[in-house]
Amino acid sequence: MKYPFKEVESNWQKFWEEKKVHKTDLTNLQKKIYCLVMFIYPSAAKMHIGHWYNYGPTDSWARFKKLKGFNVFEPMGYDAFGLPAENYAIKTGVHPKDSTLKNIADIREMMKQMGGMYDWDAELMTCVSEYYKWNQWLFLQLYKKGLAYRKNAPVNWCPKDQTVLANEQVLNDGTCERCGTTVIQKNLTQWFFKITNYADELLDGLNKIDWPEKTKLMQTNWIGKSVGTEVEFAIEGHEEKITVFTTRPDTLFGVTYVVIAPEKDLVQRITKPAFKEGVDKYIESVKSFSEIERTSTVKEKTGISTGAYAINPVNGERVPIWIADYALATYGTGCVMAVPGHDERDFEFAKKFNLPIRKVILESGADANDELTAAYTEVGTMINSGKYNGLQSDKGIEKITDDLEANKIGKRKINYRLRDWLISRQRYWGTPIPVIYCDKCGEVPVPEDQLPVVLPYEVAFKPDGGSPLASNKEFVETKCPHCGGNAHRDVDTMDTFVDSSWYYLRYMNPNFNSAMFDSKLANDWTPVDMYVGGAEHAVMHLLYARFIHKFLRDIGMVCSNEPFQKLIHQGTITAQGAKMSKSRGNVVDPHSFMENYGADVFRMYLMFMGPYELGGDWSDKGIVGVDRFVQRAYIMFEVHASSAKKFPTKDKYEISELSEIEKSIYRKVNQSIQKTDIEIENFRFNTAVAALMELSNEMKNLSECRKDLQTYVLERFAVMIAPLAPHLGEECWKLLGKENSLFQNPVWFDVDEKALSVDNMTIVVQINGKVRSKIDLPVDMLEAEVKKAVFADEKVKSYTDGKQVVKEIYVPNKIYTIVIK
Repeated sequence: MKYPFKEVESNWQKFWEEKKVHKTDLTNLQKKIYCLVMFIYPSAAKMHIGHWYNYGPTDSWARFKKLKGFNVFEPMGYDAFGLPAENYAIKTGVHPKDSTLKNIADIREMMKQMGGMYDWDAELMTCVSEYYKWNQWLFLQLYKKGLAYRKNAPVNWCPKDQTVLANEQVLNDGTCERCGTTVIQKNLTQWFFKITNYADELLDGLNKIDWPEKTKLMQTNWIGKSVGTEVEFAIEGHEEKITVFTTRPDTLFGVTYVVIAPEKDLVQRITKPAFKEGVDKYIESVKSFSEIERTSTVKEKTGISTGAYAINPVNGERVPIWIADYALATYGTGCVMAVPGHDERDFEFAKKFNLPIRKVILESGADANDELTAAYTEVGTMINSGKYNGLQSDKGIEKITDDLEANKIGKRKINYRLRDWLISRQRYWGTPIPVIYCDKCGEVPVPEDQLPVVLPYEVAFKPDGGSPLASNKEFVETKCPHCGGNAHRDVDTMDTFVDSSWYYLRYMNPNFNSAMFDSKLANDWTPVDMYVGGAEHAVMHLLYARFIHKFLRDIGMVCSNEPFQKLIHQGTITAQGAKMSKSRGNVVDPHSFMENYGADVFRMYLMFMGPYELGGDWSDKGIVGVDRFVQRAYIMFEVHASSAKKFPTKDKYEISELSEIEKSIYRKVNQSIQKTDIEIENFRFNTAVAALMELSNEMKNLSECRKDLQTYVLERFAVMIAPLAPHLGEECWKLLGKENSLFQNPVWFDVDEKALSVDNMTIVVQINGKVRSKIDLPVDMLEAEVKKAVFADEKVKSYTDGKQVVKEIYVPNKIYTIVIK
């Protein structure tokens, strides 16, 4: 009979739900595991193949751990606020709340059809006030500690989405990570979270978590810690000074010009009248460039002189002051000392604008008088540097910094590339910012007892660059909590990464209403033991969550330092070697394959396609092979129905008492248990599936084994396939005559270590470097006996008879090498 997957999957899903098989006892902390996938964004009504590839295999890992006796907590939720729902509202008129809640209902049903082991009592969604109230509470705690603040700043603006983007949301080519539109710069008054206060701890913590090295490196580079020196340059004819940050104070004598960020107010005050028109035009021209574009190493260098001069503090030399787009007002001091002889960017700039290039660090073996053809950036000997001549430049860094500090014209400083987290968004579908503005009292945080500030339903969705909340007069107009006078609410909403920065802490009790989350349960179950999601979140969600976790620790809400102890990234599923997209017409619809093959076959094929962290290329033919494997397995269990009742098995068998066929199958099933255990544990699902396929082939001779041994093999096969194909595993276990569900009463069989030892080994015989024969011999046979067997072999004799053997080498249990002439 063909495997009736629709009936089987429906029955087991119903059973699991009715019996609450996947409900986790959170009070049982013995062998606890918190397994979590980055929660789904319900922007569409269907789960696409990428969702499946994220959730299915991770659920298989969680099921495997449950079978091994762990108390596994695997919840599910919805990252429900965000731009796509709002853009959909602008396009169709369907309100974001309505479309999102419908999508969540559809996705929940699909998750159940997938066979996920989710504890549905722990479900949460971020778009309800019961959740986002605590985003607002978190904002107020940060505000109290001086870590939430408002300032006017140049921000990244997406013209299409009509909203601000954090630096992390702008791609390297200067486009919006959501829609691909070129991002421009705009000055706006915005709210920021002071993540920079945690920069050092965010760096140090990377050494204590089990994350992919590439992800840790991305965070390290994004935080961008630089240890250096701040140096003051006087401005000729002005009281003000320019402060620069440098990691190479040893090159101060090589400064031939200074660069200031075009947007700094100082530029207008020092620019000479004759240069003002050109400077103003240049400032206007760079406004459209994002920080990413401006600091690109491949972008053509641009700049203009202000006509003003700075004074080099170490030699009193006049150096011209320029403005250039690669200097950023938001990084360091916004001013840069330029040393073209020893900095690649400065060298290119100087060459383009015909500025002086001076050599002050001499490469070992080079001539001091030779012209530089490229910037020399390594350690060397200091020259043209006054009293520091002859010093090694790495020693010169410390010596010059000591002297600058002694003369009060410089000081040691640490800088970071990391910027504070810009959280204001000019959009509707998000958490309202809990701040009120009063003409008399100024900026007033909403009192905690007045939370939540509820997101109103009635708003106008117009892509005009303003916040849609501003259209709701009833929401905007309010009373000041301090003086009772007329006031107005902040009409921006929070970046949705605030929602996902702490959600994992609330799953343990999503209906908890007296605090942000149940601290007792959160401390019992976090950090998350296994966290799975896309590598694209490396410097956004994963960095923000680490920051917020550390802040919550500092205010006594959690007692751990990190949110996620182990992290795994899934790969990408392609079709015909290309990324799936509607425009290419190569999108795979999971629903159609589930209709034809069932959830288990679809899940297993995704896992079989390739290594989980790399992904694989979809093939309609490939899934047919997995379906055939499942059909064979089901028929095998049908044939042996009730065998566990009729022919009870033993825990172990004496190998010496088994026939050769029985021996072979007994060894193979134990090797497979060991293999699947190791492979699933390490997210190597493709090789685990392959091991079961090999075992299935070996089991073709199962009928030639004694009946109780057949039961032994079938029980173990059912248990091994259960995490990979949960409905099938449960059904096979039931067919054997088992009364309890596998996931209700978890089972994982131990390996019979004796079965792993091999009786015979194949000895490869090489003659003059070529393989001439292969001989099966007992393991660890004496070399003299091996030699006798080798030279008695007919193939070997055909090459060695009548020839002189000049050399023999034996590698025990592997190779016998013969050299003849």
